[in-house]
Amino acid sequence: MKTLWRKARPRAKQSTTHTYPENSMTIQRFETGPRMSQAVIHGDTVYLAGVVANKAAGESVTQQTKEVLSIIDGHLAKAGSDKSKLLTATIYLTDMSTFAEMNAVWDGWVSAGNTPARATVEVKLAAPRYNVEIMVTAAR
Repeated sequence: MKTLWRKARPRAKQSTTHTYPENSMTIQRFETGPRMSQAVIHGDTVYLAGVVANKAAGESVTQQTKEVLSIIDGHLAKAGSDKSKLLTATIYLTDMSTFAEMNAVWDGWVSAGNTPARATVEVKLAAPRYNVEIMVTAAR
């Protein structure tokens, strides 16, 4: 989806926190850029932006999915969570015929017994070199 900003974006802030005293709500944002934050924490819920492969862009769906899930692991760790706490996942594929290929990687990665609510859809992503994008929400 909106992933081209990664190469051209200005240096992103690492983290910002805002507290709203009227209802004790805290929102923390990580890797905040001009259009989006890579991760947002609200209370005990972690929202990740859609993640695409950087190094594996243009390679197979298997390679892209492996890299995307590795990036997700890193973002969840920074936010104080992990894949065993996933609540939802939305997976975007440019070609639904690669569904089984992506699932083979996903099935080896996802925490058994802790699988999230999930949807997979076919879409056109921001650039032809991207074949997989994954967006997740997790508890802390």
